Amino acid sequence: MTQLSDYDTSRSCEAVVKENHRITPKDTAEVRSIRLTVPHARFAFVEGQNIGFTVPGAQAYGHAGHFRLYTIANTPQPETAGDIDIELCVRRCFYIDEVSGEEYPGLASNTLCDLQPGDKIDITGPYGDAFCIPDDSAANLLMIGTGTGIAPFRAFIQHIYDKQANWQGKVRLFYGARSGTEKLYQNDIRNDLANYYDQETFQAFEGLSHRPWMDREDTGLSNVLEDNAVEIWELMQDPGTHVYLAGLPKTAQDFYKVMAKIAGSEARWRWMREEMIEQQRWSELLYS
Repeated sequence: MTQLSDYDTSRSCEAVVKENHRITPKDTAEVRSIRLTVPHARFAFVEGQNIGFTVPGAQAYGHAGHFRLYTIANTPQPETAGDIDIELCVRRCFYIDEVSGEEYPGLASNTLCDLQPGDKIDITGPYGDAFCIPDDSAANLLMIGTGTGIAPFRAFIQHIYDKQANWQGKVRLFYGARSGTEKLYQNDIRNDLANYYDQETFQAFEGLSHRPWMDREDTGLSNVLEDNAVEIWELMQDPGTHVYLAGLPKTAQDFYKVMAKIAGSEARWRWMREEMIEQQRWSELLYS
């Protein structure tokens, strides 16, 4: 597995903050949509890629810089001046010190969430090619994600209904959230997935945690996968289906568990997944 230290950060470019606004209600985990403008026509990205962002590290522990990756949440749309807009979906994170038990703000996420329009930051990348949209408009897209893992799928949906408007394949999004207000881009504040909705091909299935106040690990994804396991399994039998996973490692764990059950055995499920990987119809974008 690629480590953050493996990424080349020697080449960077300056980006300007264009917008920064919250897309979740105040009584839930804070997630912000941050739009950056890169005044460099040579900067190019595709759906599913990431950009890198480095902030000063914890000097007390000898760390000069703190590097993090963020998945781009929009499809490329060059501005009239040749600039490139990049949208990020960033959750304001905190962590608990294992020794003292105190809560500290995450360095990168809090720095990004506190940016104001007009601020300038240095970014690196883009990195990765984990998610590639098939050229065949008859292909089926099966997307499974949780939390900010919906970012690349938002870019996917924008792309196929904006740039490949004749898409004929089935587009299925299975998304888990701890509560209805955490359904990013699908809540009452910002339901912009509806702007790219195509009734003939696109359907979204949302799973919610049954006990969000008790189990922080339960995103509700298992519920919606189990409810639709037969359709998902049948869709995967189609040689034109491409599978995309995004989110925390538990996203993949939940999906594997449900699929192994519907497949009848771990061995059969493993064979199916390995075949799709070999045929380049399987992509994962998981982060810790």
